[in-house]
Amino acid sequence: MLDTEGTGAEARIVQSGEPVPMGAQPVLLVESTVYGAVCVENMLRRWNVHVPRPWLVLVADAPVALAPAARYRFRALQGRVAGVAHVPYLPVLRSVEGPEAAMEHKPVRTAAAKLRRQLDEGK
Repeated sequence: MLDTEGTGAEARIVQSGEPVPMGAQPVLLVESTVYGAVCVENMLRRWNVHVPRPWLVLVADAPVALAPAARYRFRALQGRVAGVAHVPYLPVLRSVEGPEAAMEHKPVRTAAAKLRRQLDEGK
């Protein structure tokens, strides 16, 4: 979904203990819940200082504002990440089998392009 220009660049999951490829920008993708914030906090506590700080991408889990406790926790973590990007709640993501199918829907393409701009502008 991040390859909106069709350049062939793609996101991939790096397993625990696997080195981050040279020049790659780490991204932590999390639902915008209190549990998600706790998971990010735990991950950042163990973050290797030799790896670039990650971007934090918050994916809305509901069509409402963040819960106050989640908002507070994510705000407190902002200084420990390269930047924070937001993906709105996209109901269609609940019913597709994969990224290719999701990209057939205009709201997903729009959100993907906006996310790509947020990440590019933050470099």
